[in-house]
Amino acid sequence: MSHQDDHAPTRRDFLYYATAGVGAVTAGAAVWPLANQMNPSADVRALSSIRVDVSSVEVGTQLTVKWRGKPVFIRRRTEKEIAEGRAVTMDQLIDTKSENANKPDADASDENRTMDEAGEWLVMIGVCTHLGCVPIGNNAGDYDGWFCPCHGSHYDTAGRIRKGPAPRNLDVPIAVFEDDTTIKLG
Repeated sequence: MSHQDDHAPTRRDFLYYATAGVGAVTAGAAVWPLANQMNPSADVRALSSIRVDVSSVEVGTQLTVKWRGKPVFIRRRTEKEIAEGRAVTMDQLIDTKSENANKPDADASDENRTMDEAGEWLVMIGVCTHLGCVPIGNNAGDYDGWFCPCHGSHYDTAGRIRKGPAPRNLDVPIAVFEDDTTIKLG
């Protein structure tokens, strides 16, 4: 028998490493489809964000679009609606937080719920936070905002709950202006 150096690679070492490498690649190839099937499908990914042309929305009107299976209200508010929304103080509100607003950890002030500095553009998910009904808009209810006739929730001109059983303000989705006439949701 010949004496070999303890640190010199042998054919057996090579076979161990090669077998381990092939085993790792095979395990990865087997696991990848299982992990990949948990990703959203292409049609779901395509609907995760949409672009909305708002060039035809006049001051004082509202556009309703469907996004992620829910109605989204895009309102171009009047000077009167902006003034009414900004005159409200936090102590007058039932829900003082805007958890889904465009600004993280935002309070429910009118400025934090609107898309622009002037407060003209307001984008909200049009689902009542009580039981999921769709409120009616265009200066409805006691606060000239939105009203849910199913159970009597009244929202103001900034979509904040002011009266009724709804526990939270209408949710504000992530929305940004891509240009002067296009809003991207999501």
